[in-house]
Amino acid sequence: MEGRDIDGGTDGGTLFVLAPLAGVTDKSFRRLCGECGAALAYTEMVSAKALWYGDQKTKRLLEIDPAEGPVGYQIFGSEPEIMAHAARILSGPDRAGVLIDVNMGCPVPKVVRTGEGSALLKDPDRAGRIIEAMKRAAGGKAVTAKIRMGWDAASVNAAEMARTIEAAGADAVCVHGRTREQYYSGKADWDVIAAVKAAVRIPVIGNGDVYSGQDAVRMIRQTGCDRVMIARGALGNPWIFAEARAAYSGAVFEAPTRQEKTQMFIRHARLTAEDKGEHMAVLEMRKHAGWYFRGAPGAAAFRGAVNRITSLEALIGETAAFGAFGA
Repeated sequence: MEGRDIDGGTDGGTLFVLAPLAGVTDKSFRRLCGECGAALAYTEMVSAKALWYGDQKTKRLLEIDPAEGPVGYQIFGSEPEIMAHAARILSGPDRAGVLIDVNMGCPVPKVVRTGEGSALLKDPDRAGRIIEAMKRAAGGKAVTAKIRMGWDAASVNAAEMARTIEAAGADAVCVHGRTREQYYSGKADWDVIAAVKAAVRIPVIGNGDVYSGQDAVRMIRQTGCDRVMIARGALGNPWIFAEARAAYSGAVFEAPTRQEKTQMFIRHARLTAEDKGEHMAVLEMRKHAGWYFRGAPGAAAFRGAVNRITSLEALIGETAAFGAFGA
């Protein structure tokens, strides 16, 4: 993982990355997070098999706007041949992504049932063969993997998985400190991230329970990981990357005001409308409204109003009125 993607610098500007989040990390949100300091952002997770069959919707999910910062593709699958085909496609000269990441941690039943995502935690040999096949096909582009600490508490094998992935040629590994059986409940075990860091030489990216800039810095100090991947902590809060960079460098971070959140929400809505059309933008911004203004006075009433809105103009007007009050 060399070059301009996420290496270089000492002020924390290269350390904090945006996780792949289904239904969230589209071009608009990635762009905003990049502007707020994310060193790298990932696409939503897409199916390698869908690429194999030429699915047009999947291709759209992998589009990268020239205004974005560095972006990594994330794909999932369980068949080395199909994963290699996807790597070949995503390494083409027309592809702007700086790396290809393999999801080996998704806990969703419909993914696991087909031997993909977290199911690969139970089959390290297959995981290694997938990485080997993709590295041969990727033409020099970095190939990484995202894993969990294990299938369940009785089968924690993150260090073994990481060593297998490293031996197969992976350029980095990201570790989410939960098991598949935990989904997103309980507390992430950062000690497992530290164990993986001690087990391999490739860069290790830590993930799990990072909800503030201080959390991000604490993860680095506690685990020794090379970088931190921020997921749910970024929902409605692209500023978390600026906060993390400030915490790392010892600078003062000024939390966004209600008005600043309002301005960002409106910009987010406009970018989404440019990308996906007005109707889809209005629908998608309903969930973002809950995240951006979580805990703010009047937020519940605002969300209720947003859920009834059908036009971008009305959405912007309602948001501007809401943002005009409060700190």
